[in-house]
Order: sequence, then C-alpha cells, then structure tokens
Amino acid sequence: MKPTNFEFARATSLAEAATILRQAAGTARVVAGGQSLGPMLNLRLVQPSILVDITAIPELTHVEEHADGVVVGACVTISDIEDGRVRVEELPILASVAGGVAYRAVRNRGTIGGSICHADPAGDWLPTLCALAAECIVTDGRRARRVPIDQFVTGAFEVMLEPGELLQAIRIPRPSRAARCGYYKVCRKAGEFALASGAVLLDGERDRFRAAIGATEGRPVVIADARMILGGIPRPGAAVRLDESAANELLGRAGLTTPARLHITALTRAAASAMAK
Repeated sequence: MKPTNFEFARATSLAEAATILRQAAGTARVVAGGQSLGPMLNLRLVQPSILVDITAIPELTHVEEHADGVVVGACVTISDIEDGRVRVEELPILASVAGGVAYRAVRNRGTIGGSICHADPAGDWLPTLCALAAECIVTDGRRARRVPIDQFVTGAFEVMLEPGELLQAIRIPRPSRAARCGYYKVCRKAGEFALASGAVLLDGERDRFRAAIGATEGRPVVIADARMILGGIPRPGAAVRLDESAANELLGRAGLTTPARLHITALTRAAASAMAK
C-alpha cells in the first residue's frame, strides 16, 4: 500500500511548527526521522492531512549540559547518542541503550524525541528514561512546560500532547558519580524490540532508587523506590534477588496479561548489570 494524499510543510521555528499543528486541529503529524511513521503511512495506519518536518528547527538538535542535568533536543539522533555527542560522564547508560536500538541505519535517522512520542511499549528509551526520572519539555511555540516522562506517556502509542504542542527536548537529571544504572531487554535477536525490559537507577547520594519495567502492553511500570522489590540495595558483586511477589503485584495492577517471568528476569538482570559496573 501507499500513503493517502497529504500536504507537506518544513517548519523552521517552534512557533511555525506549532501554528501549523494548531491550524490542522489534530489532523497533522510531525515527522523527524520517520523510522516508525513511514511504515505507518504506507500501511495507512495514520492518514494525516499534513506532515510537518521539524528537522530544520535549531532548538531541537541542541544538547545542553548543566550542573544538575542534561537537556537533549528532540531531534538528536540515536547515533548521536551512541557516538558520544550526548556525553555525560555519570550516564554511560545512554550510549549503551542507544547502541542496542535496531540497527545502524535506523539509529542514523531515528530520533530520541520520535521514539518517545511514538510511545511503543516495547521501545528502549521509555523504561530507561523513566528510571532516570527524565522530564519532557513540551512547547506550543510560545511557552514551554515540563512533564515527567512517566506522565507524558499515557498509554501504548499515546502521549499527552495537545493540538499545537510538540516535544522540544528531554531533560535528564544528573546522578551522582557513585550512581549505578543498568538496562536489560529480553529480545529474540540483538536490536529487536523488547519482549520485556527493565531499567534501574541506584543513587544513594541523591537518595534515588528508581526502577522501570518496559514492554508491558502499555506505559512503563515505574517503581519510585526500587528497594521495595530489591530487598534493599544490592551489594556490588552479590547476587540480585528480586521480590517476585511484589513485582507480580505491580505488573498485575498495570494490567499485564502475559506471564510476568520475562519482565522479572529483565529487571533482575538490569539490577545485576548496574551492580557489576
């Protein structure tokens, strides 16, 4: 199949992009890398009246480092992160996760913002960024607001963008130098979407012990205090033992309809990976 007819606009500013989106009243789609949107157009799963190319907007490719965090523009590509353009000494997990996304051709075009807005439950970035307590910076071209990423994603393939809004950047808090992060996904072949995934942040200096479970058929399951299912803070080199009953209860409340064994395995291995570093 081929896409239905649509108009095309290449926006050069946030205000211009927001205006086009607002005027389209919900019938426009934003395109950057197009790695997910392209196939969806061809299959006519989406039939927009207009595509708005945002890759020429300078703010969307900026990377800003601050004392308390890093701000990554929505159009920064996955390969940029993999290759170290987004280099935060305390967050080597970013490059590690980027390197496991699909294959190089996809990473060269795909963007971190596109992945988040696509909100595929089986994607790599959502559980990772939820564990890191990232925030989405959303703009309507005039004002910007911050939304915790676990609230920004409202369900499978659903985010809380209003007509006339777009994702400008992702802000990731900077952990302490002693922090340990880990991510693990269960998949049939390297680079594929996850059957189950887990991510953890263990940062005693910042009093942050977060975890997230991905590929849950909906939004990631976020555990604000991972000590409740890890039995405290694992010791480096020691075996990680997850409280399976607590994890099963969390996943059941999240509506998971498939057996939770793979998700428990993914989170256990993410924690073990963090403590092995």
